Amino acid sequence: MITTVTLHAAIDRTYYVDNFRAGQVQRVARQVDEPGGKGNNVAKVIRQLGGEVTATGIIGGNNGAFIESSLTERGIQTAFVHGPGESRVCLNILDESTGTSTELLGQGAAITETEVEAIKETVHQLALQSTVVVLSGSLPAGTPEGLYAELISIVRSTGARTFLDTSGRAFSAVLDATPHLDAMSRHDAMPHFVKPNEQELSGWLGHVPQEPSEWARAAQMLADRGIAEVCVTLGSRGAVALLDGAGYLVTPPAIQPVNTVGCGDAFVAGMAYAGELGHSAADRLRTAAAAAAANAMSAKAGDIDYRLFREYEQQVQVTAL
Repeated sequence: MITTVTLHAAIDRTYYVDNFRAGQVQRVARQVDEPGGKGNNVAKVIRQLGGEVTATGIIGGNNGAFIESSLTERGIQTAFVHGPGESRVCLNILDESTGTSTELLGQGAAITETEVEAIKETVHQLALQSTVVVLSGSLPAGTPEGLYAELISIVRSTGARTFLDTSGRAFSAVLDATPHLDAMSRHDAMPHFVKPNEQELSGWLGHVPQEPSEWARAAQMLADRGIAEVCVTLGSRGAVALLDGAGYLVTPPAIQPVNTVGCGDAFVAGMAYAGELGHSAADRLRTAAAAAAANAMSAKAGDIDYRLFREYEQQVQVTAL
């Protein structure tokens, strides 16, 4: 089983408008609400790929109830911690005349120490039953910056692998959590897998690499900290991956995307699902890139057409670096 953890769960609300203009009153042609937050998007795609998955995290209020019930309706098991206030709403304004997307990410209620302790225990219990635990997204207000580092340690103590997909201070807090440890101990405290995109990794590096070889060197910097698998996603240019010391360049299918929100989450889902099946490194990357491409062809985040996914899987190119 795979477990996904979404500490900052949300309702992903998409407004479809024609010729969106800032500063003006406009009518929404249609509205779609989806259970969101990065980990929940991962869970949805894993389920669509055919995997067994449990979604946990912190939710609150009527919005939280919608998130939980919507996931359950999709055949996803849930084990959420219920916190105070309302889960947030993230708004995506999709201009159908241009295909451009404008995202407004809501801020949910602050989390208390009670919910923090509850999610640690929940993650521990689920990790005992899981091969992979995916930690995704930002940290809600009230959570300590080092919470992901604590959760990684909890998961590793059970023998499960940890996938981490976050950014900014939450990402840096994990990488910098154990500078005093020796190389072997630091390896034991690191996630098994990370997936920064180009903006996230550039922010951590302090500069923007240009060539695949430069991205590969940046991935090696993360691997040197004790991370076995590093995938740097580069949007339509694919990905550069370093898996257990071997480098790969991933070239995705040529598509005209409908909506790129959630593509990174679909990539993580593909890596986790194919990894649980024991596929080779190249096949895992092929599954991940095809899932991301299929997500890009859906108007909803964390959603793939399985037949389209299988078609794209045959088109992904994975070459050694």
